[in-house]
Amino acid sequence: MTFKIKIASVAAVAAVVAMTLAGCSAGATSSSTTGAAAVKGNKICVYTHGDGGTFWSVFQKGAEAAAADLNVTLDYQGSTNDSAKQAQTITAGIAAGCQGIAASAPDPAAIKTAMLAAHAAGIPTVTANSGSAVFAELGAFTHIGQDEIVAGRAAGEKFNAMGLKNILCPIQEAANSGLTERCKGASETFKGKVTNFNVDGALADLTGAEAKIAAALTADPTIDGIFALNADVATGAALPAATASGRAIKIGTIDMSADALKAIKAGTIAFAVDQQQYAQGYMAVVLLNLAINNGNELGGGLPIYSGPGFVTAENVDAVMALVAAGTR
Repeated sequence: MTFKIKIASVAAVAAVVAMTLAGCSAGATSSSTTGAAAVKGNKICVYTHGDGGTFWSVFQKGAEAAAADLNVTLDYQGSTNDSAKQAQTITAGIAAGCQGIAASAPDPAAIKTAMLAAHAAGIPTVTANSGSAVFAELGAFTHIGQDEIVAGRAAGEKFNAMGLKNILCPIQEAANSGLTERCKGASETFKGKVTNFNVDGALADLTGAEAKIAAALTADPTIDGIFALNADVATGAALPAATASGRAIKIGTIDMSADALKAIKAGTIAFAVDQQQYAQGYMAVVLLNLAINNGNELGGGLPIYSGPGFVTAENVDAVMALVAAGTR
């Protein structure tokens, strides 16, 4: 039997211990000569496939907040879904003195050589956001994120509760295995039909993605639901396409944005799966700092889960203020 660790069970303890080890004085380059506080100013590198959009800007804010809280130097870089660029960034980071590296792994084969090189150099590493099934193969001691199959299964049950029969699952990054896993998870629990639908590049061209989704809805008038895998795709492509169809098509999405929450409040989007990306970025820095300073490798060789949770009409008001502040 495989057990997974919930992020809530380690976040508070890890943050307190890491802050103690990092010391309390201000300034990332300050130093002390006594006790654990002497170990300060670590260089922690977070290299993702992120594009700086609605989702990834919140992840980055989490990493930046942890770096400020822990008095460490942060090098954060997103590759905008360019796996080769991400691998090059990791390799360059090793040479540039990264003491801990966190990386997302939507295309694990592309970054495996670079991640294993970091491991061989004695640099502690974790994966974050994507990579829950492969982090150990990449030399990472844990993964912070959401199991995409589990998230998809939970979404499938939500669609069942709405009485739907035929769901379209648009995939906005063709090379991202985590997205196909979300659709696969939905197909495992949803009692009707789930169709994977390619809208590669949707985040760069939401109007084009809307047209593709609209064409799919026209081609199959039995589609009564859309499982969007990104909040911007949900509000910028799936929702206008569904509205234009004139049909009562229900939409659920992975992740949140201010627009997605407004749509949930208005009843035009049914739910959002919340993987809590701010916590993913924050905890990646915390865990690496602990590993550098105190040799702690939390997780017990298993992923540390940050989700899935759900935002619906019942709890959307409580979440909206936090999204507006950029922390959810």
